Amino acid sequence: MEVYPLSAKYTMIVGSIALDRVATPEAQSPLVLGGAASYASVASSYFAPTRLVGIVGRDFPAEHIALYKSHQIDIDGLETDEARKTFFWSGRYRAKFAGRDTLDLGLNCFEKFSPTIPASYRSTPYVMLGAIQPSLQLHVIEQMNTRPKRPFFLADTFDHWIKTAHDDVVQVLRKIDMLVINDEEAELLTGEDNPYRAGPALRKMGPSIVVIKRGAYGALLFHLAGHFVIPAFPIEKLVDPTGAGDSFAGALIGYMAVTNRTDFGALKKALAFASATASFTCESFSVKALSDAGRLEIDKRFRALVNMTRF
Repeated sequence: MEVYPLSAKYTMIVGSIALDRVATPEAQSPLVLGGAASYASVASSYFAPTRLVGIVGRDFPAEHIALYKSHQIDIDGLETDEARKTFFWSGRYRAKFAGRDTLDLGLNCFEKFSPTIPASYRSTPYVMLGAIQPSLQLHVIEQMNTRPKRPFFLADTFDHWIKTAHDDVVQVLRKIDMLVINDEEAELLTGEDNPYRAGPALRKMGPSIVVIKRGAYGALLFHLAGHFVIPAFPIEKLVDPTGAGDSFAGALIGYMAVTNRTDFGALKKALAFASATASFTCESFSVKALSDAGRLEIDKRFRALVNMTRF
C-alpha cells in the first residue's frame, strides 16, 4: 500500500474501462481488464492519491473492483450500468508487433457514457482526460471547479477523433495544459511528419506542454523552456504493449500531482518515471505486471534509466 506525502495532490482519471481479449504473435489472453482509465489509474496510484471516473456493465468482475481498491483508487466516480455489458475489445497484434487489428468491438455501456463528476471530485487539481470522445472531454472540463484555482488538464486523443470530430479536438486543445499523443496522431493534427516540427505546432494550438509518444523509441517533451528526449525503458521480453501509453500518461499526471510542479526540470524527471512505469505494462497481458510491480521496482527502473542515459 502506497503512503503518499501530506503535500500530495489528488489526480482524477477519466476514460474507458473495458474487458479485453488480446492475441499476440506468441500468445492469446483470456478475458482481461483493459481500458485507458484502468491502466492510467493504476500507474497514477503509485505516485499520488487517485480518483477514477468511468462506467462498467453488469458483467464487470468483482476481482477488478478489488484490484482498484488494492491500489487505493477512489471509485466513487465509477458508474455501473445494470442494463448493459461492459465495453469489450478484441484485437490481434501483427508479427513483431508491427501494428494491430481490431477483431471485435462492443461499446455496450460505453456507447452512452456521459461522465458525471461527483461533487467531491470537482476540485481535483490534476485531471487526465483519456482518449474518449472530445465532446465528452469538454463536458468534463465544464464540470470542474475553477476557484480557487483551475485544475491542470492533461488530455489524450486518438486518430479516429481527429478524423471524425476535428473541430471538437481543436476546442479541447484550447482548454488543456498538456497534450500526450503518439507521433502518428501528431502528424494528423499538424500535417508535420517530423515530430520536432509537430511538437511546436501543437503548442501553438493551445497546450503549453506537449508530449509525443514514439512507442519503442521513447517520447519527446516540448515546453516553453525547451525540448527533451527520453528513451523507452528496455525490456527483455515484450508480451503485450496494450495500455503502455495510458500507463505512461497516468504516471506523468501522478508524478506532477505528488510534486505539484509542472516546470521543465520536474517534467523531465516525470517522463523518466513514466517510461519506467510503462515498461511493466508491456511485460504481461492487462495490468497484471504493472499492478504487481510496486513502487520500489519502479524506482529501481527509474534509477537504471538515469544511469543508462547519463554521460
